Amino acid sequence: MPSPTPAEAAVARMREMSAELRGCAILDRRGRALAASGDADRWGRAGAALLDAADAAGDRPADQVHVATEDGEVFAVRHRSLGIVAVAERFVLSSLMLFDMRAVLRDLVRELAPSAVPAPGTRPR
Repeated sequence: MPSPTPAEAAVARMREMSAELRGCAILDRRGRALAASGDADRWGRAGAALLDAADAAGDRPADQVHVATEDGEVFAVRHRSLGIVAVAERFVLSSLMLFDMRAVLRDLVRELAPSAVPAPGTRPR
């Protein structure tokens, strides 16, 4: 069995960290899923649409998104050139979910080659 990619390992780590997590994906700057807990193409399209909608609401790209519905909660976090999107059960502790997502994403960015990660302040998508 081949070793998981760093993005696949990040998805697995997120799944281990949160029992309330329904699924998640790691996105590149263009919104393509590098790894996902389900269909990567679907996660990429949905995650990119969520981030695009959040970006359209302001003058700067959104660093974080949290949407709560009666059916569950959706989160997105960006760090440098990567993003992570996640769907969790209703009433998940959002501060903990966002903390875990940031930690996983920061570790992934550190693991990747520095040349693949643009400097802070550049548009991540």
